[in-house]
Amino acid sequence: MKGGELNAALTSAIVGIHTKHLGRGPSSASSFHNDNLVIVLMRDVMTQVEKTIALSGNGHTVSSMRHLFQETMKEDFTEAVERLTSRKVVAFISGNHMDPDIAVELFILDGTPGRD
Repeated sequence: MKGGELNAALTSAIVGIHTKHLGRGPSSASSFHNDNLVIVLMRDVMTQVEKTIALSGNGHTVSSMRHLFQETMKEDFTEAVERLTSRKVVAFISGNHMDPDIAVELFILDGTPGRD
């Protein structure tokens, strides 16, 4: 699997994990795989309670909660990316932005991509 089919599978897997752990997925998501990088960009990821907390001036608390969620989901994310790419994830970097509500999951893969 490669190209658009792989990107769609990566998006579906990561969104599914978000939904499983957080009770809802993003309103939109897309993935990009190139060489040793997998990037998953998601919009509108915050739950209603996270939005309420952020609006009350406590965005730092939401960021901390999100970091904890992402560390909790790390093993599931990594397994999915490794299964779909047939490559080992050597680094996982996750980040959130409050306004606009955007999350990015970045995976660094080992080795060199397979050649056809």
